[in-house]
Amino acid sequence: MTASHLLVPVPIPDRVAALIGSCIPPHILQAEFDADCAAREVRRFRGPRLCVEDQADREQALSELARANKILSAHHPRLAVRPGGAW
Repeated sequence: MTASHLLVPVPIPDRVAALIGSCIPPHILQAEFDADCAAREVRRFRGPRLCVEDQADREQALSELARANKILSAHHPRLAVRPGGAW
């Protein structure tokens, strides 16, 4: 038996990614892209002492992540992206 946290991500060929992407509705693909960008932005603003502008930017990124996750979770609950997620 394998544990899901022990799995190693394997790159997939571009043609396979394009085939998978063609089966997913465009608004879901856009939400996935937005969630990934917002999660990356949230990870950028971490630390105990953020200035007011950085705190506002982090809150904005969290709201964008929540908006994208709402769309992704409506399509499939396991598609949601976490700010500290590995992938």
